[in-house]
Amino acid sequence: MGNVQRVLLLGGTSEIGQAIVRALLQGRSGVHVVLASRNPDSCGAFASELRGRGASVECLAFDADDPGSHRGVVDLAAAGGDLDVIITAWGVLGAPQCALDADPVSASAVVQTNFAGVVSAGLEAARVLRQQGHGTLVHLSSVAAERTRRANFVYGSSKAGSDAFMQGLADSLVGSGARVLVMRPGFVSTKMTAGMKPHPFSTTPEAIAAATVKALRGTATTVWVPGVLRVLFAVLRHLPRVVWRRLPI
Repeated sequence: MGNVQRVLLLGGTSEIGQAIVRALLQGRSGVHVVLASRNPDSCGAFASELRGRGASVECLAFDADDPGSHRGVVDLAAAGGDLDVIITAWGVLGAPQCALDADPVSASAVVQTNFAGVVSAGLEAARVLRQQGHGTLVHLSSVAAERTRRANFVYGSSKAGSDAFMQGLADSLVGSGARVLVMRPGFVSTKMTAGMKPHPFSTTPEAIAAATVKALRGTATTVWVPGVLRVLFAVLRHLPRVVWRRLPI
């Protein structure tokens, strides 16, 4: 991983993204962090925390649903120097699946944010990393991307699309010096999932952050958190559909 000096967090208010930034700053000083979110003022408290840790911080406006603005945001973040790590860390659960069934407009908005926004921002990030000849794009995916469930298939399909895109982008960067790291966590206990019943093998932002930092030091392209999910889904992905749709998950 080398000595991380500049980090761009696209989705500056993401609890998981913030946990990764904290982990990257552990034991380091003088790191420059760019926090990009729809409302830059919402990053104020986290920016103050990072400055207290010895980092310099810049807050930018970033809207995942406005692909025309993504190039400008990434270029502005990279204007002060090469970006060592770029993190794509936004997403929406949307309404319950039963509500989305009757509201295609809201369903398409989930896909726009979780998939189309990742495609646009991901390509812009890869362009900069390819020009630099180094750096890692970290994408926060989900086990929901592995096989969609009837209980949330709009959300699951949006994550599956972004995951597949990042896998292909990773292959396209081979030989460039840049890379993509896809993190596939299980159910994560955050403010976004507050009130929801935790699934088996749930995890935390801090556990994902620790796994991310460890993976950045290696050559992995896809990391499951917790790791047992890789084995579990090796079985689940091959279940006959008639069995899969009857599972209470």
